Amino acid sequence: MNWNGIVSLFLACIEFLLLVNLLIFSGKNRANRIIYIIIALLSCYQVLEFLICAIGIDSSLIAYLAFVDISFLPPLNFLFILYITKLNSKLKYTLFIPAIFFITYYLIVVEQFEVVQCTVLYATYNYPLGDIYGFFYYSPILTAFLILLRKKKEIDKKQFNWLLTAYLFIIVPVVAGFTLLYLNLPVLIKSMESVLCKFAFGYAVALSIFCLNNKTELK
Repeated sequence: MNWNGIVSLFLACIEFLLLVNLLIFSGKNRANRIIYIIIALLSCYQVLEFLICAIGIDSSLIAYLAFVDISFLPPLNFLFILYITKLNSKLKYTLFIPAIFFITYYLIVVEQFEVVQCTVLYATYNYPLGDIYGFFYYSPILTAFLILLRKKKEIDKKQFNWLLTAYLFIIVPVVAGFTLLYLNLPVLIKSMESVLCKFAFGYAVALSIFCLNNKTELK
């Protein structure tokens, strides 16, 4: 039996249940709505990885769609932290420019996308400009984490602890990603986004708990 992608399917189901629970029971404010989108994207990515690794639909288009999905996660995460810390910059939506650039560029060269390897836990992809993509992918996550630490006094202590817990699940692969960029190990770098999305399951759970307790409408 092919077990590749099974973990992705399991995580997708759990994340979908988390999303349904939040849509029913959490407060409807801007920060929470971003959490809904983040968890929906994480769940969709796991479904795409299941289709690639377990079902065997490893076309360039499916791999491209997986990258479209995850490319929006770092700017959404950054935008979420800006709302939580009340740093409401007029330029906040420029955070999405790198993601839109790469999505557009990769659409032009979509045939260069391919799945190199599938395992039970992660997939490795071949795609152009991997190092540059990795830099723009990890930088917003790390920067948002530093902003969160700097503004922790402005956040309820219990809620901050849940956010910190969420970030601990994704900061480890982010640091690993920057380390691989520094060591110039492109083969390993190209599996880190998949690994990050597995770690992000813990991130999704902690964010869900934060969301259920976040009743304040942020301006």
